[in-house]
Amino acid sequence: MIRLVIPYHLRKLAGVDSEVEVDLAAQPTLGAALDALEARYPVLRGTFRDQTSLKRRPFIRYFACKEDFSHEPLDTLLPPEIIAGSEPLLIIGAMAGG
Repeated sequence: MIRLVIPYHLRKLAGVDSEVEVDLAAQPTLGAALDALEARYPVLRGTFRDQTSLKRRPFIRYFACKEDFSHEPLDTLLPPEIIAGSEPLLIIGAMAGG
């Protein structure tokens, strides 16, 4: 079971109040976690990554155990704490502006 924290506006879109949990049928990779999130909440498809290329959308970041996974390949294994469910995978909308 992987725990994910998603931005407030995406929680509203998905109809959830707090963090979400997904089961991984495949290897515990970044891509598998994102696939599982989109499978459980289809309304989120295309919101944090492009549906065709699967590339991360600008101003979205992925963090696992205080490390930035935003530029890691989708087949990157998640840290053991994320896999065990003791730490959440964070999907964060980056702040921009002046």
